[in-house]
Amino acid sequence: MKMLLTITPILVFSCGAALAAEADIPEAESWSLHGQFTLVEQYHPSFSSPYRGANSLDPGARGNETTDATLYAGVRLWPGMEFYANPEIDQGFGLSNTLGVAGFPSAEAYKVGESEPYIRLDRAFFRQTFNLGGETQPLEAAANQLGGSRTADNIVITAGKFSVTDIFDANTYAHDPRKDFLNWTVVDSGAFDYAADAWGYSYGAAAEWTQSWWTLRAGVFDLSRKPNDKALVRGFGQYELVVEAEERHQLMGRDGKVKLLVFQNHANMGSYGDAVRAAALTGGVPDTGDVRRYATRAGFALNAEQQMGDDWGLFLRASANDGSKEAYEFTDVNKSLSVGASLTGTSWGRDKDTAGLAGVVNMLNADARDYLAAGGLGILVGDGRLSYSSERILEAYYSAALWTGINLTLDYQFVANPAYNRDRGPANVLGLRFHAEI
Repeated sequence: MKMLLTITPILVFSCGAALAAEADIPEAESWSLHGQFTLVEQYHPSFSSPYRGANSLDPGARGNETTDATLYAGVRLWPGMEFYANPEIDQGFGLSNTLGVAGFPSAEAYKVGESEPYIRLDRAFFRQTFNLGGETQPLEAAANQLGGSRTADNIVITAGKFSVTDIFDANTYAHDPRKDFLNWTVVDSGAFDYAADAWGYSYGAAAEWTQSWWTLRAGVFDLSRKPNDKALVRGFGQYELVVEAEERHQLMGRDGKVKLLVFQNHANMGSYGDAVRAAALTGGVPDTGDVRRYATRAGFALNAEQQMGDDWGLFLRASANDGSKEAYEFTDVNKSLSVGASLTGTSWGRDKDTAGLAGVVNMLNADARDYLAAGGLGILVGDGRLSYSSERILEAYYSAALWTGINLTLDYQFVANPAYNRDRGPANVLGLRFHAEI
């Protein structure tokens, strides 16, 4: 009897704990619909500019806006298999038609601008999850994520049309220009020349293997037909290979992550040196489009984040690539270093608000400098001549939660040496962002 009285509370407690754990696991959704709308308005006053080129930031006072509305539709085909589609309506232009700064001030601005709204399918992909054991973890319902659960150890395979940065180079504090920082080289590693069409998406497949404290990721993706093109090469005739290793840890009882990513692009691309030498023979302006041949271009990115308190954390990204060949997809950066902090408004009674501060330094290798100095044009930069200095950017933002799912953000960026040119600038960029989620 005494033993029974001893065991009974233990059994009751164990059953209660198990039921509580099950209660924390959301019911598996069979389908879902989510939506978002984002408007970004940016403006810069006039700045010093003794000259300008075809790809320069306009030195006059200038303002531009972009808007996008996205539908996130998902369906569970069978246990473990999901399909998602994201049609989107876009409209607007980035500052100077998204030209003139390698670390461009708005990642909501595509390289394709239109004055009238247009619709396109950004994503259409399958996701298969294989549970390998371990603790059952909840998956909260969100855009492109059906509510449900999976085990701590798992393999996830994604295939179809999506963004490389949906899976690779993610960071809790700096990765979503609709919610946190806006600058291209703050939300992504500047020298990570990831496969993408002019809107930032590609066809490909990725596998993620998660065990305990680590995750390995690998993927292959189509590259554009030519650098910065609207159209992709189908069938991996030109492609990118990318691998990322992630470790998770605790420092002073706080969660942190460190990721190391390497990539290699295989495509027809031009050498800066070849373009400069060819132009010297003809007396013309160097153009990498004249000297393209099938080649490879590789690089790496280090990405770290560390929670420092209940309401704030730090992040760092460092990246570099082969600077002898032209940038293919992302932007004209050979080396980049960014650091920053993110803080929620808990301490002043606004726990849904977020503030952020970041600094980034972007650099070019010697071959790229010589090419731009001779009048060559890159993806985003090209002033016709060059008095080189590293591009240095400071960004600060405050995102205020107006209502549930609706945020208004004030953003400021200081851009020294835009497009690596100390003869021009600095530019002060003011931004206003409205974001709503359904």
